[in-house]
Amino acid sequence: MKNIFSVILISVFSLILWSCVPSKNVTKSEISVVPKVNEMIIGKSYFKFTKQTGFIVENENQKKIVRQFSGLIEKSSGCELPVIIDGKVGNNTVSFKTVKMGNPEAYSIQVLKDRIEIQASNEAGFFYALQTLRQLLPSEIESNQLVKNIKLIVPVIKISDSPAFKWRGFMLDVSRHFFPKEDVLRMIDNLALHKINVLQLHLVDQQGWRIEIKKYPKLTEIGAWRVDRDKQPWNSSFKQKPGEKSTYGGFYTQEDIKEMVAYAQQHFITIVPEIEMPAHITSALAAYPQYSCSGKSTTVLPGGFWPINDLYCAGNDSTFLFLQDVLTEVMDLFPSKYIHIGGDEANMSEWEACTKCQKRIHDHGLKNTGELQSYFISRIEKFIHSKNRVLIGWDEILEGGLPPNATIMSWRGVQGGIEAAKLKHDVVMTPGSHCYFDGYQGSLRHEPTAMGGYLPLKKVYHFQPVPPALNADERKFIIGAQANLWTEYISNLKHAEYMTFPRIAALSEVLWSANNTRNWDDFSRRIQLLMKRYDFLNINYSKSAFQVTIHPSFDSTLNKIKVNLEREFPSLDIHYTTDGAEPTPYSNVYTEPLLLSSSTVLKAKVFSGKNVGEFTVKQDFGINIATGKQVKYLSAYDNGFAGRAKFNLVNGIRGSLHYNDEEWQGWNAKDVDVVVDLQTPSSVNSISVGFLQDNGTWMFLPPLVEYYISTDGENFEKVGEFINSENPLSSVVKVKDFSLSIQKTQARYIRIKATNISKIPTGHPLEGQNAWLFVDEISVK
Repeated sequence: MKNIFSVILISVFSLILWSCVPSKNVTKSEISVVPKVNEMIIGKSYFKFTKQTGFIVENENQKKIVRQFSGLIEKSSGCELPVIIDGKVGNNTVSFKTVKMGNPEAYSIQVLKDRIEIQASNEAGFFYALQTLRQLLPSEIESNQLVKNIKLIVPVIKISDSPAFKWRGFMLDVSRHFFPKEDVLRMIDNLALHKINVLQLHLVDQQGWRIEIKKYPKLTEIGAWRVDRDKQPWNSSFKQKPGEKSTYGGFYTQEDIKEMVAYAQQHFITIVPEIEMPAHITSALAAYPQYSCSGKSTTVLPGGFWPINDLYCAGNDSTFLFLQDVLTEVMDLFPSKYIHIGGDEANMSEWEACTKCQKRIHDHGLKNTGELQSYFISRIEKFIHSKNRVLIGWDEILEGGLPPNATIMSWRGVQGGIEAAKLKHDVVMTPGSHCYFDGYQGSLRHEPTAMGGYLPLKKVYHFQPVPPALNADERKFIIGAQANLWTEYISNLKHAEYMTFPRIAALSEVLWSANNTRNWDDFSRRIQLLMKRYDFLNINYSKSAFQVTIHPSFDSTLNKIKVNLEREFPSLDIHYTTDGAEPTPYSNVYTEPLLLSSSTVLKAKVFSGKNVGEFTVKQDFGINIATGKQVKYLSAYDNGFAGRAKFNLVNGIRGSLHYNDEEWQGWNAKDVDVVVDLQTPSSVNSISVGFLQDNGTWMFLPPLVEYYISTDGENFEKVGEFINSENPLSSVVKVKDFSLSIQKTQARYIRIKATNISKIPTGHPLEGQNAWLFVDEISVK
């Protein structure tokens, strides 16, 4: 009786499941495919998947591709759809047909009321067709659990599609922090949804060696482990001390590598291994110091240490034999056409002092260590080329001469890529300005700690991989672009996902969709629908694009602070308050810049109708008699940390704990000396100035601040000083105001001198290097 009841229940559920078809036709605004397809014609009605829907394929490889797709339907609906090789194409079928197409990754889909026809020239095209079909189905298809009343319908539609670039890449740095095999497999799953086809694994760096090399077991026995310094700032961690155990790290066995490579191939992703050289290799030298210039023992570094001094010895032939052995095992594991060798950020001081390296320079008629690096890379390139592979490296390998068969990854802007393309070398564009996903993507006050820089979703979307400086013949050497996720501040998969998604969706459209089909307004609509799919996939994606961005300036004509509010998604409204209250759908709607003449607590949030945004952005504006007044810099700030320049110190906005939030100005090993012109003689009771302490990024409080006043701007009277007695090595990151109360007095000019400690003090890992002094708001009351 119980079994009969179960059968009835399943039958009733199946009837409900497969019969729910909407009565209206789909509109373009309801379709969300990312990356955008090149051609799409929408018809009327729908194709409905039923329990009897069959997949008709031509061979076993196609069957495997379908099984990945049909597995989604099985998990979400409970029904396993049949896949038949060389079956009859008829009603209620999804059929594959191999046809010749110009692009090997191209495909076409024709959805009719009674069947779906998919054409492609090879398996990659069929795979990408199913990724598109997947996104035409409801988001619930991504669920790992049975979904009641799921509507497995696809609109009648005709699609013709192919990628603009053949290299659509993503790099995951697994050296700074190790990501287990399971994390890499999950990342492959989610990259494939976006039609990303290259995963570069940064397997080697100063902080860890992550791949098993049978001939050199110490590379993982020693090089894969470091002392745990994760509670210390990355750039001010202490090196390993005698007696400390290395417990933090991990590595991939060769069996792990084989499994990841095979899994990636099933998802039409090529894993490109990166084995760094000649620099970023302290983890290797910790295991085998004989391949360094000094031969001295060292330890794996537990954080960022600059400059990058540890290098392979270019004058020692045994170094090249070692690297050839390593690369041979690497190439046996990775079938990738490309082998990445890094080649970046090598400080060549060790080569300058090394007698073997200097002899190499002399014997080969090289001019300097720059040409020695070119010799090093060229020698490795010849070996890689002899194995029918292609060397790829960061744009530093251009320096001193480029090896004849090398491919360039241009990361220091696009100029290296332009130069390489003009030399007829293939180029992958990956400039930090648009492709470094370790940067902030929203307000620094609301984001987890990142490496630095600001790369919101919209900026990624507007990236143009092909520089206009190239002519038509040169442009063909730009084979694609790549996002890079460096993991100094990213220690787990959830955080990695947060930094990757949805920015990778924006880059995927840049690389797949024809330039003339891309449109930000349309993408911003589609990405919000794709985020629903992310929810079912349990991707920890960033919602930073829903933040309101505040851009203040000072209107000297009106003598008021002018505040512009911006949002990335144009379909959303900004609602704001100026009394500290939480914005609601009934709060003021932002339509034009706000003008502030008194201290204000501004809060803003985006809404779509009555649907609330993810974030409320809050900004305090502290208006005082110095606000918006002219500042004269008697000592200049560093151009790299100019903040908002002209009015930065008097714009009414306090800097946050993030030194790169555009509210701080920085002085490198120099004292601060500034004068604020209040424009008219004013009654002054107090003077205050804020400083940032963050010794992990080499920023220290001043030991002394002096305050002066003047009526004529020439003759200044010292009215007080603030002596700071705090320990400069404190690891606490904080903003501290240095304030002085004075008897009410008349003054027009306020002068502030702040002493920089100049050099990082003894006891800090970077002692002796230049110290920074960071200043934000000057307040006069």
